[in-house]
Amino acid sequence: MQNLKEISDLLSAFSEGMADAVERVGPKVVRVNGRRRRPGSGVIYAQDLVLTASHVLEREEDLSVGTRDGRTLSAQLVGRDPSADLAMLRVESLDVDAATLAEGTARIGQLVLAVGRPSRGDEGPRASLGVVSAVGGPLRTGWGTRLERYIQTDATHYPGFSGGPLIDARGNVLGIMTAGWARGAAFAIPTEVAWRVAKALESRGSVKRGYLGILSQPVRLPDRQRTDLAQTGGLLVVGVEDESPAGRSGFLMGDILMTLDGQPAEDTDELLALLTGERVGEPVSVEVIRGGELRTLEVTIGERGQEV
Repeated sequence: MQNLKEISDLLSAFSEGMADAVERVGPKVVRVNGRRRRPGSGVIYAQDLVLTASHVLEREEDLSVGTRDGRTLSAQLVGRDPSADLAMLRVESLDVDAATLAEGTARIGQLVLAVGRPSRGDEGPRASLGVVSAVGGPLRTGWGTRLERYIQTDATHYPGFSGGPLIDARGNVLGIMTAGWARGAAFAIPTEVAWRVAKALESRGSVKRGYLGILSQPVRLPDRQRTDLAQTGGLLVVGVEDESPAGRSGFLMGDILMTLDGQPAEDTDELLALLTGERVGEPVSVEVIRGGELRTLEVTIGERGQEV
């Protein structure tokens, strides 16, 4: 009987802890009205800024958010990055402090809660419990968005949860919920990625994306070349745009791109993950195999969207 009471006390404490976590983050989660059907959710990033998922904004005007005390406040779009599925809204008179970020990154097996506010503020937030199933990236989503990094969880992604937070047992934010698909799996954008994108959206309304100017396809290396290299494949260059960063740096059709700035690039998603905004305008070394020999080129990364 004593053991049963101890187990009961532990379960009760665990239950109270999960409820406390939702209560702590609840005021920092808003309803986002930006599409015709069910609203999405958002997280208070700063006292007048809300971070949400880009796909919940089907329009860029007549936007509003609903707060925990039942208010509906007008919102203006600051910027969005559809490729990362994130958007920033400016909302006056929120009067709520920003959400608190978790220390460290999500760990596989960690208990987490997905939280959203798809209904009126006076109905409170909604939550589902699960564990972190996987952490990785990049990942191509069901509608073409490419997540640089992702957290996968078995917490239920209820309708309207997109843009809401994935939190730890203390109520601190681990990521921003983006979608649920693949037999019930739910995905979140880790805060280390989401907050970096958010800073860019806050300062300039958009996010820089690197640009090389090549067409490529994955290719496996012959056995004789694999013995001397740490990777089994690379990207075969099948086209080089004139006056592109790659063209000016001496890329040739038939080159096999192996690494960029010392990091392997065995498929297109890996290359895109390496072409981050921080590298735009910076010279980096690129290793290619040409004529069976490994060569090093130097290329200055361009900015996608500014190429001619």
